Amino acid sequence: MTDPRETPSLAEHAAFPRDLPPPPFLAAPAAEPIALFLDFDGTLVEIADHPDGVAVPPDLPALIARLSERLEGRFAVVTGRSLDALEALLGPLDVAVAGSHGGEFRPAGSRDVEALAQPLPEEVTARLSAFAEAHGGLLVEPKPFSIAVHYRRHPEALAALLACAEETAAAFALKLKHGKQVIELAMPGSDKGSAVRRFMAMPPFAGATPLFVGDDVTDEDAFAAVSTLSGSGILVGPLRQTHAAWRLGSVAEVHRWLAAIADMNSPKENSPA
Repeated sequence: MTDPRETPSLAEHAAFPRDLPPPPFLAAPAAEPIALFLDFDGTLVEIADHPDGVAVPPDLPALIARLSERLEGRFAVVTGRSLDALEALLGPLDVAVAGSHGGEFRPAGSRDVEALAQPLPEEVTARLSAFAEAHGGLLVEPKPFSIAVHYRRHPEALAALLACAEETAAAFALKLKHGKQVIELAMPGSDKGSAVRRFMAMPPFAGATPLFVGDDVTDEDAFAAVSTLSGSGILVGPLRQTHAAWRLGSVAEVHRWLAAIADMNSPKENSPA
């Protein structure tokens, strides 16, 4: 029997999503409560050449706060960035958030971070940093529970980088994630699906229908997780095979869809007096 915590293979289980925007999910007065999980890079902000170079829309922090309030706390940002890196861009967040692909976990209203994985061994960082320096100065992004190597500016290094990453992953029992022009090695337990399942076992998320919005293959763990919990994934960007059921074509479309949810009357407000 397949462990529901495992991410099904894309090749074996994924399909193409509905090539149309997802419904707002909150339109019907009798709609069941939803829990909304959002990736950050490529979903809430456009991807940049350098992780620190992203342009954060000035109204994004307020939109995040409105969504959390509208959903009565059933809202979380789940990102590959560390929590420190995320808050350096958005400012302090009072909403639920998971960073480092789920390795860092923090409920709403708390500043205490729970680790869902063991720290990354220093030798892994040393190995990949040495490789990056020897191959033209690839950008290395160390995190508490993972390490990312960006090859956007050095695409010719990909084959050698993959070989190094695969060897290192095997030696240290790490997960290898190949995202958009980035290779990442992560400790077991540091994945977005684990973070979503942890949130969904807690109030106020428990019992709601989960939705996860993300753009990259690193979001597939979360797409698969919400599917096992009777929810849906929403892919951002070009059509491809995915565990997601719906699609939004761009970051701008994501913002319009989220604003519609944030501005929608609650089912209680729609009910007759």
